[in-house]
Amino acid sequence: MSTFTQVILFTDTDGFAKFREETISLDHGNPQSVLSQVFASGGYQFRTSPVGFRSAFHCSGHTQWCFILQGQMEIGVHGGSRVFGPGQHFYSADLLPEGATFDPAIHGHWSRQVGDQPLVTLFVRG
Repeated sequence: MSTFTQVILFTDTDGFAKFREETISLDHGNPQSVLSQVFASGGYQFRTSPVGFRSAFHCSGHTQWCFILQGQMEIGVHGGSRVFGPGQHFYSADLLPEGATFDPAIHGHWSRQVGDQPLVTLFVRG
């Protein structure tokens, strides 16, 4: 059986954002078109960010997939960062823990455009 690896940005039990990888089974379709199950979504949104863009630390407002369509996007957490390029994606589930007050020294992640091309992304709500 084939699998697909998804990168997940999540809030761990210590309140810090981290990355982990999980596999999705590709057990539908046929040998020429192996598919996963169909996942529900709550809409989508495109974004473009100019060369030089960088955000402050923040948490995601809701779970969502982020697909990089053009350029490169670096996502930083307190323990490091990862760069995603065209055709790559991650699932953002970096939510503020219930009852917590946002503290940029603990919570969230930052993002920035990398390289000489504007960043174009597609967000699909989970």
